[in-house]
Amino acid sequence: MVYFIIYLVILSVFSVSCSSSNLKLFNLSKLESDNRWSPAGATWYGPPNGAGSNGGACGYGSTVEQPPFSSFVSAGGPSLFKSGKGCGACYEVKCTANKACSGKPIRVVITDECPGCVKESTHFDLSVTAFGAMAVSGKSNQLRAAGELKIQYKRAECHHRGKTLTFRVDPGSNPFYFAAVIQYAQGDGNIVAVQLKQGNSGVWTDMKQSWGAMWKLNSRSRLNAPFSLKVTGDSGKSVVAGNVIPAGWRPGGTYRSG
Repeated sequence: MVYFIIYLVILSVFSVSCSSSNLKLFNLSKLESDNRWSPAGATWYGPPNGAGSNGGACGYGSTVEQPPFSSFVSAGGPSLFKSGKGCGACYEVKCTANKACSGKPIRVVITDECPGCVKESTHFDLSVTAFGAMAVSGKSNQLRAAGELKIQYKRAECHHRGKTLTFRVDPGSNPFYFAAVIQYAQGDGNIVAVQLKQGNSGVWTDMKQSWGAMWKLNSRSRLNAPFSLKVTGDSGKSVVAGNVIPAGWRPGGTYRSG
């Protein structure tokens, strides 16, 4: 009987511990269940030492060149870009198939689309900066000269130091239409669903993905700010940015969660 009571106490403590861990924003436990490296193809594009395109199909704009991305970004083939729902996802990539490869992993963020990257089931079209960073010191140009590589990759948790969940309102937004690019989601990194709640309402309304990381809501009646936004990542975990869009919001403005 004593042993049975001890077992129940231990089980209870374990259950509380597991429930608490689920409170982590965008918990990646499901995504990290398979931590093995997988094969992929890699190419590079864009100007020397650049970030590929200027923001690309995700809508991040010039922020891809600034910290925390710092040009360590990639366009993704269809299986990575996922029609825009792969925007913001973080991956570790490394190469060993070329003499110039260091074999050390680097971390990149999906910020653009590579619709023609279908030779392999998974393909990264890396920025010049990221592609060269996979090389042994001093051999970046030699590695880039290869043009195309076989690499290895795995999903990684996003840690955007100094950044919080950010909403950049589309300049075309108005009292009946609200749209925003959502950026710097920690953990999962990418976003698969967004809901909006108006003012003091208790009703969450589904937003639709417009393109890339841009989510929108059309309304027949005037939208009443402030807005709270509920953002859901790959793992199914959600975070609520309460009243993140203030009553006096403006088209083109940028608003950050607390």
